[in-house]
Amino acid sequence: MRASAYVVAPGSGGLAGAAVRAGEFVVTSLDALGRWEKLDALTGPVQRAVRGLPLGRYRDVLHGLPIGHPLHPALVQVPMGAWLSAAVLDVVPGTGRSARLLVGVGVLAAAPAAWAGWVDWAEQHEDQMRTGLVHAASIAVAVGLYARSWVQRGRGRTARGKALGFAGLCAAGAGGMIGGHLAYRQAAGANKTEPVPHLLDDGWHPVGRVEDFPVGEAVRRELGEVPLLVVRRPGGHLHVLAGRCSHLSGPLPEGTITDGCVVCPWHGSVFRLSDGANVRGPATAPQPTFQVSVDYEGIVHVRLPGAG
Repeated sequence: MRASAYVVAPGSGGLAGAAVRAGEFVVTSLDALGRWEKLDALTGPVQRAVRGLPLGRYRDVLHGLPIGHPLHPALVQVPMGAWLSAAVLDVVPGTGRSARLLVGVGVLAAAPAAWAGWVDWAEQHEDQMRTGLVHAASIAVAVGLYARSWVQRGRGRTARGKALGFAGLCAAGAGGMIGGHLAYRQAAGANKTEPVPHLLDDGWHPVGRVEDFPVGEAVRRELGEVPLLVVRRPGGHLHVLAGRCSHLSGPLPEGTITDGCVVCPWHGSVFRLSDGANVRGPATAPQPTFQVSVDYEGIVHVRLPGAG
């Protein structure tokens, strides 16, 4: 029994063809946001303002360092859930007070979600920041509409409050779609080192002789498609990490070695040399760490557990 597949060409007529063309238009439009260079007049000043906030160690909390992945996507579930629930209640008779309560909860919960989003945004590439600005603008419109909806409901103007709520839900949905494009199409927040074990073969691989690695200096080596960071500590101990930062693939061999750690030159993420643990964000995932062995001829071999 043979399976058959039907492919709809972009130029096809009918509903299927229209759906394909609409999808292409949406994706093309979303891709264009990252190339909208006029937004650069805003990204620079806003980025400096966000980076200048005196958040201290709370900045890492907002990045999501304690939970191992960005915090923003988790926080947005509260306002979106509250607003979606309010929309359901708006079509159920006798639930006006509950719907208004959920609208207010969503507005309040949007604040911490926005804080987490902004600190992540300030440490992204230019195309991601452009898309992120439009995402933030859409959510700001949604919050404004929902705030007005809450006020109108409190004044007894229920119909107007519901209309503003549904408009806010549309704005929030558009912002969510842009946020999904930012996260998955543009890979903002994704762990850039996740593919490393899949790009390497199991076993030990030579990377040079001990004398090739000056004490205290960051040295770059290549292992197949994977760049490596090799650091020889005083006493001769060698540390080897994946050479691209888990945050946005910054070149760790060009970073600073200090206090047993390497500092990414792009966004300042700090990784411990001994085990690759990230001790400061914006990176939320650790660096793959290689086992090291030196043979009797002084040749350094490395192995990544779980590779292959």
